[in-house]
Amino acid sequence: MTVRNMDVFNSMEAWAPKWLAYDWDNVGLQIGSYQTSVNKVMVTLDVLESTVDEAIANNVNLIIAHHPLLFKPLKQLDTDSPKGRVIRKLIAWDISVYAAHTNLDMANGGVNDMLCDRIGIYHRDILSVNYTEKMIKMVVFVPESHADEVREAMSEQGAGHIGDYSHCTFQSAGQGTFKPLEGTDPYIGSQDTLAFVDEVKMETIIPQYKLSSVVDAMMAAHPYEEAAYDLYPVENSGPSYGLGRIGVMDESMSLNELSDRIKKTLNISRVRVTGDLSATVKRIAVLGGSGEKYLHEAKKAGADVYITGDMTLHPAQDAQEMGLSMIDPGHYAEKVMKDDTKAYLDKEFSKDVLNVIVSQANTDPFQIV
Repeated sequence: MTVRNMDVFNSMEAWAPKWLAYDWDNVGLQIGSYQTSVNKVMVTLDVLESTVDEAIANNVNLIIAHHPLLFKPLKQLDTDSPKGRVIRKLIAWDISVYAAHTNLDMANGGVNDMLCDRIGIYHRDILSVNYTEKMIKMVVFVPESHADEVREAMSEQGAGHIGDYSHCTFQSAGQGTFKPLEGTDPYIGSQDTLAFVDEVKMETIIPQYKLSSVVDAMMAAHPYEEAAYDLYPVENSGPSYGLGRIGVMDESMSLNELSDRIKKTLNISRVRVTGDLSATVKRIAVLGGSGEKYLHEAKKAGADVYITGDMTLHPAQDAQEMGLSMIDPGHYAEKVMKDDTKAYLDKEFSKDVLNVIVSQANTDPFQIV
């Protein structure tokens, strides 16, 4: 079996769809081709020259990064500049780069859930909901002979998913009528003759963003020249996605004990903390990366502590004034995505066809002295 970049990208986007990313973000393919064959992937937080050298040394074909290599448009490609050297090496060694950034932050099981898993935060909700799927009800009329084929085609494209169940439809039998007019080529019946056909009325639910692909799949599987179907907007809401998580720990502890737990579980040497270190805490908000502008959401959600990176002076003072403790483990805490992304891809692809490794390069620019 040959695996292409596109296969890996599709797998990543089944987990963290690109449409979840903010419009200012740049996710997906950064350098390379969708069609290139790949047998070794390296997962990294950042694409720096050190990680590219590591990829070259390990014969890697594809780098999957959290932070995009190409974030702002390039006005020139100076191969003597740091970024230019990186791009030159990637092209010279035919290494593709793919980024999953804010889409992986928002995805269920993404970076913020990874951090919660490490710290031990349960019964989680989204801290700041960014998107809730709109749902469409689809009703299609199909001859009994093709009901199974049409149902399968729609389900494969995402129709009929309710919670942990797939292929959810309701079917009722009936009789359809139609008269093929001049110029038609009917699958059943004859021109200018009213046809009576035993049909199935099939109803299912579809996330709006998948509607086009489901309709296309239905039309391809349906035997009729003109398939009859109806689409209805419904009040049902699909899953919600957003930044950050808020939940509770398995036991209460002091702010100081929580700080120590974070250092141990995230394998970092220090954290910055505001608040009374002896205070008891249990309800915790988490947002990986730079999340200081969401501290009001954390307070409104009833958090005792807000864990996020890149805190600056005045927002930290604001949090202190409103009685919200803060723990800043640094932006580099997002490194948890490396092991969990490898674990995900190892489940998606056999190790016989795709070898996934984790970058060992330290791309954190800060040192504690």
